[in-house]
Amino acid sequence: MSAAYRVRHDVSLRGRNTFGVEARAARLIEVDEAVSLPEIAAKEWGASPPMVLGGGSNLLFAGNPADTVLVLSANNIDVAAEHGETVVVRADAGVQWHALVMSTLQHGYRGLENLALIPGTVGAAPIQNIGAYGVEVYDRIHAVEVFEHGSGRMLRLDRDACGFAYRDSLFKREPDRYIVTAVEFVLSRNAQPHLEYAGIRDELAAMGVDDAPDATQVAEAVIRLRRRKLPDPAVIGNAGSFFKNPIVPAAQADALQREHAALPMFRGDGGATRKLSAAWLIDACGWKGHRDGAAGVSDRHALVLVNHGGATGMQLLDLARRIAESVHKKFGVALEPEPRVIGATW
Repeated sequence: MSAAYRVRHDVSLRGRNTFGVEARAARLIEVDEAVSLPEIAAKEWGASPPMVLGGGSNLLFAGNPADTVLVLSANNIDVAAEHGETVVVRADAGVQWHALVMSTLQHGYRGLENLALIPGTVGAAPIQNIGAYGVEVYDRIHAVEVFEHGSGRMLRLDRDACGFAYRDSLFKREPDRYIVTAVEFVLSRNAQPHLEYAGIRDELAAMGVDDAPDATQVAEAVIRLRRRKLPDPAVIGNAGSFFKNPIVPAAQADALQREHAALPMFRGDGGATRKLSAAWLIDACGWKGHRDGAAGVSDRHALVLVNHGGATGMQLLDLARRIAESVHKKFGVALEPEPRVIGATW
C-alpha cells in the first residue's frame, strides 16, 4: 500500500457526522494526495465509486453506507493567481470551510464573509452550493478540480460546467461521477460588502459599526447571528438547516401570502417563482421545539433537526418526513431535505 493512503475496516462514523448518529463503514480509505486518486481507484475500488465523506455536516446516516467510504485529508490553501485587485484562491477539499473563510479575510480577500461559520469542508461546498445571508458559493467559485470515475482522469471544471442551482449542482445530481478534490475561488481586495440580507445591518449596528463595514466586521456579524440562531453541533447533534426553502410558482406564493400575511417570501430562480421560508412553514405547523425521545426540532430554529443523544438516523428521518407531510397538508407546499440521506430514500 502506498504511503499516500490508508485502508481501514469496520470503522465507526459516529464522530464523522455532525448529527452524531451511529453508522459503520465496512471499508474506509484515507487519501493524503488527490493526485494519487487514479492509481488508488484502479487498485482499491475499480468500477464501484466510493462514498466521499467530508465534515459530515450535510448528511444523515439512516443506515450504513453501502460503498467504500473515502476521506480526502489534504488541506492546503494557496493563491493560484492575482490580477490587480482580484485574486484566485485554491483550497484542497479537506480544508475546513470556516478555516478557509477566516484565512481569506486575514489576507485581505473579500467575498466569503457572508458564508462564515458554515460547518463542513471545502470539498462539500460546491456539491451543495452552500449559501447564507444572501450569498451562494457559486458566485465566488472560479473552477472546481475533480477526479472523474469513468475516465480515471483529474479534470478542472469552470463554474459554468458545474451546473449550479439553488442548493444544487452537477456534483449533487451525479454523485457517482466525480470526486471534488479542490476548489478555486475568485475574490477581491475591494469588493463592496453584501448587506441586504435581513439582520446583517442590525447586527452591525449592535456592534457599533457604521455604514462602511469591512469584510471582517461583516463576517463577525454573521458569526454572531449564526451562533445566536443555530445550535452548535459540538454541543447538540445537528446538520444545520435540514430543509431547503421551497421555490413555488408566484401565483401559488401570492395566494398563500393573502391567506397568511406574515409568510416571508423572496424572489425565486426567476420572475415567475418565489422562495418561501421553510422555517416559517414548519413553525406554523407547531414543530419548533418538538421532541420525540432523542430526536427533535431545535427550540431556537424550526429548520434544524437535533439529536439530543442516542437518536438513530432513521428516527431523525421519520421525524423529518412527518414534518414535511404536515407542511404539505396545511399549505400544499412540498419540502425537500438539504442533507444527503444515506441508507434510505426520502
